[in-house]
Parts: sequence; C-alpha cells; structure tokens
Amino acid sequence: MSLPLIHRRTVLTGLASAAVLSSGGLWSKALGQVSVDALMQTGPLAEMTLGDPSAPITFIEYASATCGHCARFHIDTYPALKENYIETGKVFFVFREFPLDPLAAAAFMLARCVPENAYFDFIDLLFEKQQDWAFSDKPVDALFSMAKQGGLTRADFDSCLSNQELLDGIRWVRERAEKEFQVSSTPTFFLNGALVRGAVSLDELEALLKPHLES
Repeated sequence: MSLPLIHRRTVLTGLASAAVLSSGGLWSKALGQVSVDALMQTGPLAEMTLGDPSAPITFIEYASATCGHCARFHIDTYPALKENYIETGKVFFVFREFPLDPLAAAAFMLARCVPENAYFDFIDLLFEKQQDWAFSDKPVDALFSMAKQGGLTRADFDSCLSNQELLDGIRWVRERAEKEFQVSSTPTFFLNGALVRGAVSLDELEALLKPHLES
C-alpha cells in the first residue's frame, strides 16, 4: 500500500533542507524568549500534555518522529524528566508534532489515532523502534506493524492515513511554529518561553530547569 494522502499533497515545505537541519541538533542554551501565552495558543488539534498545568515550568517540545536527535532525547533524557519533574508536579510537558518528512507525518497521524490514553506510549514506541520503521525498505509495512502494537487494525490504519482534517491539523502546528516561533530543526524546546535547540542531556536540562525551581 502507498500513502496516497501523504504523497498527494505537499505535507511540508522545504523537506530536503529541513532534513539537513535535523541532523545538526547540537545543544545550545536559550536562544531567545517567546511569550508563554502565545506559545500556549491552542490549534485545531487537542494538545498532548503530561503533568500539572499549574507547574512552575511549562516545557514544550517540537519533535519529528524520524529525527534521530529526538529519539536520543526520548531514550536518554525524557524518562528522567518524566519521573523526576513531570510526575512530581514541577514540569508541565507539552508535546507538539513537527514532522520533517511525509513518513514522520504519517507516524504522528497514527499516534493521534490510537486511544488517547495510549498516545505517549505510542510516541515512546516510535522513538524506541525508530531504526526499525523510519529506515525500513518497506516503511508502510513497518508503520503498520507499529500501528498494530498500538491497537489499530488495517482498516483503522488506512482510515487514519486518509484523514485530511488530521493531516491539516498537524501541518498547522508545524507552520505556526516555523512562522511565529522560528522553529527550524528538531528537537526544539521552549522552557517557560526560552528557546533551546538540540537533544539536551539530563545534566544540561537540569541546569536549565534549576533556576525556575529555586524561587
């Protein structure tokens, strides 16, 4: 099976240049400040969040499912962030889809089609098994195998990837991030509005979080 919806339309602009940018995700400290109120403006899709919205830190991640640096962050750093900061009420975590290619867009569409309470489990699975599906000779078959682990049937899979409204919603998130917040690579984070690029280590992340937790 092909991905007719993904290929029929230009899901993203400048895919080649974006893919190059994604490979250069070196960490740097905050590059600029953005209004948290502006960042938190809701779009056409439900926000995917973890933690307490009243936490002292609002931590927003823009990621691509096919981004190796994003996978490294989610495998090496995110588990401790979740356990030590999100689940303890210190960080409110917002995950936003920023697909760098049609395959990443398809993966994120599928994440939106699994049961809502399984969304983050599916995102974790996509990053943990990224080498198995994102770099497969048969990516559609590999994605379907992933979707089955998320509880989707073949009919669910086909229906999900034909959902134009869902695709448009994911595109809206990416386009707004590009135009208004200067997001140009993944992963990109906003920590209480401060922009940080790259797959930060736990030590680097904790150094950024600490000042917001001392007051």
